[in-house]
Amino acid sequence: MNAPADRPRRDWRTVDGIVLLDKPPGMSSNQALQRVRRLYSARKAGHTGALDPLATGVLPLCFGQATKVAGLMLDADKTYHATLALGARTSTGDREGEVVETLPVPELSALPVASVLERFLGPSQQVPPMYSALKRDGEPLYKIARRGVEVVREPRPIRIDAIKLAALDGATLSFDVTCSKGTYVRTLGEDIAAALGTTGHLVALRRTDVGGALSRLVSHPMESLERLADDPGALDALLLPPDTILQDRPAVTLTAAATAALLHGQVVAATAAAGVEVRIYGDDHRFLGLGRTDEHGERVRPVRLMTGEG
Repeated sequence: MNAPADRPRRDWRTVDGIVLLDKPPGMSSNQALQRVRRLYSARKAGHTGALDPLATGVLPLCFGQATKVAGLMLDADKTYHATLALGARTSTGDREGEVVETLPVPELSALPVASVLERFLGPSQQVPPMYSALKRDGEPLYKIARRGVEVVREPRPIRIDAIKLAALDGATLSFDVTCSKGTYVRTLGEDIAAALGTTGHLVALRRTDVGGALSRLVSHPMESLERLADDPGALDALLLPPDTILQDRPAVTLTAAATAALLHGQVVAATAAAGVEVRIYGDDHRFLGLGRTDEHGERVRPVRLMTGEG
């Protein structure tokens, strides 16, 4: 069926930059991206790593040139504030699933719980949940799980860099965790509950940081952005430059000659730590993209430049 003839045609435009969305619950990350993309009428857009529909919090949305760095944030560490209800395990590991097991909850106090949380620090192996977007023979696991089928999942390496008890109220505890790419906090919550001698599921999950650079910046609720739908200038004023989400990488500034050479794909002289990824700025302080230093920390080769079309 054809669209109504009187439906206005959207004029997509070139938009460059990043919007920090405070993702609402009940919406997938891609749904949130497409909704904000339509507000901006942005020709090109991408996000930096999905949040479960249940989850809220910081979701960087990249437009135009900024999409060139979106993929780099997929590997970034993430920080979450999680709330775990003890005593009942669900099919999904969160409040959206059906209860599949119940166990008594032992009497708990803050110091012993904090001590248990510390056991999870460092590298480990984690079995991904069935309700995840990981694929088996091209089919997402969550679709297989909805048919009542469970398949064997191989454990994957994860890393917990920080974990701290935030609150303990009877059979509910909250914790803050900074973890590596690929960590399922729902599964972590179940493992914490088991270590406490019971079972459990997440009732809330909020992402508070990505890459250690965003917790101090303002994330905009969806309704705030939608109130600006008729004011493109106000929306554009919220855009952040692409290097905002790359602050964990050291910066180098090039001379005018080195800037010109780098933009032609050449390796150039620059001083930084050896063998690391760096943010590169031109002699006019414009962000040029990312590079990697050599084994001596004396030269930089381009890796991802902010040149060409977004």
